[in-house]
Amino acid sequence: MDIVRRALGEQRVGHLGTLDPFAEGLLVVLVGRATRLATFAAGWTKAYDGVMRLGVTTDTDDGTGTVLKTEPALVTADQVEAVFGQFRGGYDQRPPAYSAVKIAGERAYRRARRGEVVEPAPRRVEIASLELVRYAAPDVTFRATVGGGTYLRSLARDVGAALGCGGHLVSLRRTAVGPLRLADAVAPDALTLTDVRDPSVLVAHLVRRDVDAGERDAVVHGRPIHRDPVPDTRDPVAVFSGAELLAVADVEGEQLKPRVVVTDA
Repeated sequence: MDIVRRALGEQRVGHLGTLDPFAEGLLVVLVGRATRLATFAAGWTKAYDGVMRLGVTTDTDDGTGTVLKTEPALVTADQVEAVFGQFRGGYDQRPPAYSAVKIAGERAYRRARRGEVVEPAPRRVEIASLELVRYAAPDVTFRATVGGGTYLRSLARDVGAALGCGGHLVSLRRTAVGPLRLADAVAPDALTLTDVRDPSVLVAHLVRRDVDAGERDAVVHGRPIHRDPVPDTRDPVAVFSGAELLAVADVEGEQLKPRVVVTDA
């Protein structure tokens, strides 16, 4: 993040989900007022290419941790594929002990580093797709698309457990976040202002409401406007003036009330 701040001369910098230190790939960085829009892209899926290693369980669920157990991985590709099928769609996943999930107000990894027994509560995660690319025992090369909050380390651990031999994640590359692709990304050390995308990409999936000049003035000052012609909905609405994203608004009866304004008056 510091690299981005220096390159763009902007202190307001955020992201749509970090990567584990051993992982690589796409990191979506939000700059300036676009940081206010993070919540509207929170539901985007993320796509990954990775490798699971069967037969070895670690305390971090990846290759950086201490080995807890080793046993033969006497499984076939057909067995791996069958187990993958159990996870497609989604399941109740326990985050890794070494994760940023909070337990009683404290990050799980801090407790784990002190030697505490850490077992974060399971939570439902979405596995939109899980593809076996190659199996060369003990390594399983896979491709997955998952919902927010899913830990690929936990998935590797749970696949290994379901196969009866244990497992952990040895490599991971994020290839997409929502509509954004790794192939279109810019290396941090090559970043310039011309590489910054319009923040409207973060709300392209929302219902759109275009405004006239009078309505524009109201929106940028946080005042409500008439909802019409937007249908009644509980979902937020992206408010535009031409190609310019002004705000994201909530539907309140017959009005649109700006929740987040992202343009200057």
